[in-house]
Amino acid sequence: MNRRAVVPLLAVAVLGLTSCSIVPTSSPTVQITQAPERPSANVITEPLSPITGATPEEIVRGFIDASASTVRGHPVAVEHLTPDAAASWSDAGKIWIISRDYATVASEAGTVAVSANLVGTIDERGVFAVAGAESFTRQFSLVQIDGEWRITNPPDGLIMLQLDFERLYDTLDAYFLDPTGQRLVPDPRHLISGEAQPTALVERLLEGPSAALAPGVRNPLAGAQLARTVTIEGQTAVVDLVDVDVEPGPALAELCAQITWTLEQLDDFRITSVTISIEGEVVRPDDVPRQQTTDDWAQFDPDAAPVDAVGHYLDNGVLRTLPEGAPAPGQVGDGGYGLTSAAVAADTRTRELTVVFGVRPDPAGARLWAGPYGGDLSPLPHVGGAFTPPTVAATGTEAWTVRDGTEILRVPAGAPAAQGVVAPDLPNLGRVQVLELSPDGVRAAVVIAGAEGSRLYLGTVVRSDPAGIVEVRGLREVAPSLGRVVDVAWRTAGELWALGDTGEGRIGPYSVGVDGWGLLRERTNGLPGEPTSLAAAPGRQPLVVANGFLWQRSGVSWVTLIRGRGPLPGSAPFFPL
Repeated sequence: MNRRAVVPLLAVAVLGLTSCSIVPTSSPTVQITQAPERPSANVITEPLSPITGATPEEIVRGFIDASASTVRGHPVAVEHLTPDAAASWSDAGKIWIISRDYATVASEAGTVAVSANLVGTIDERGVFAVAGAESFTRQFSLVQIDGEWRITNPPDGLIMLQLDFERLYDTLDAYFLDPTGQRLVPDPRHLISGEAQPTALVERLLEGPSAALAPGVRNPLAGAQLARTVTIEGQTAVVDLVDVDVEPGPALAELCAQITWTLEQLDDFRITSVTISIEGEVVRPDDVPRQQTTDDWAQFDPDAAPVDAVGHYLDNGVLRTLPEGAPAPGQVGDGGYGLTSAAVAADTRTRELTVVFGVRPDPAGARLWAGPYGGDLSPLPHVGGAFTPPTVAATGTEAWTVRDGTEILRVPAGAPAAQGVVAPDLPNLGRVQVLELSPDGVRAAVVIAGAEGSRLYLGTVVRSDPAGIVEVRGLREVAPSLGRVVDVAWRTAGELWALGDTGEGRIGPYSVGVDGWGLLRERTNGLPGEPTSLAAAPGRQPLVVANGFLWQRSGVSWVTLIRGRGPLPGSAPFFPL
């Protein structure tokens, strides 16, 4: 199961309906009262019915606790409502995920105000939205029915404690295609565990990508419908589609890859293969077996990495390779260019390392240089200023960088000059310190220094303009609680690692999903000091620079590159893509 399997999923009934109109708003600070002890995360218990003589605060808390039920319709939650409210309330729609410690304050008879730190929300499609600085507030009205307090105005949807949410929901990916058709792109969905999960996940896939991701991907499954629920026969998931408007060819292969990669992540169901039918007829594009596996569609692997993509770094202008610190081939390996940062791209077909992009200091301002891996580099004309370290994606031979903190540039290999990238949100956010493309080239992680310090943002790369204009749209904070961010890298196509601080006063490594769920502080065992730069890539152990030396993640510790040897001095580490 996905590493962040402790996450959201809406019950099937919830996922198909619209969200309610109640939204959290800002509120004054209130005293937080201690919530009752929750059961252990690995113990599945159903919530309790209201006790006789319960106070209004106890009824409201019981209603919130009842959101943690696995029973369709949440009948115990209904028991906390008046008959009229019970008749109209729906558990379908939005889920508000709140912190464990929340306040219930009875301001007058029959009125209870709830105030909590809001972790985020889940919409009816299972898409998580991380909360910013806003809190969750809700005022409940209660009346006595036969001498017992009951709620009259429950919001549709669920209010759920984070611990309960983590216990009951899984994070799963729906996969779509990058614009070039080379890679599947993960789009997280949060779905409740249970036997209906395979069908719910395919339904989320058929509904299409999330709003934030949609402009940057293709969906060969657009318009398709399930003819019946997904069934599991042995270890094979059986999917029967209708309304599929594709002919045999690339689109059909992409469709099958989407479904197969999406379903094979369901470890709880031990799915090892998928059979796909269209209008009742089993399809076998490209003569794949009747029972398709991800191995049959390995060319779409979202986390594929070049075999030769060992870590690179700079040491006093010399480009070196790991683990020995050997100089890279060509003049970049003898320090002739004096680069301060670099990136290496691989051929999209052969996956051989082909192009070096670098930043070189210049008396008039830094310059961008580019050339074949192992060959001579040339400066790009009419480009000067201060540049962020270049970044590449596996789906195209080009590098991106940011000039003077404000202008995003893309440098296609062999192009006579850099080309601008439109980023309409950037001027209002601050100056870019780091920009890193995702391995599939569909997302851009950006560290921006603004009014509240250096923060981590995520945007979608959009390449659909007929004129060839490339944009970064929808820049949004992905980890609002993480401050003083100094670097970011892609651990996988769906997970970011960043160096920052959550208020503990020390910079350290953190991991977080692309939708902002599951921010986790990674261990710093073995590091001699605060890390200052970071490198990560699918299938590779992360690297950091601390105290001017390189360290590699191994298990839960950071170690030297070669066991028994001292650390290598260096800076600006990266992995080719």
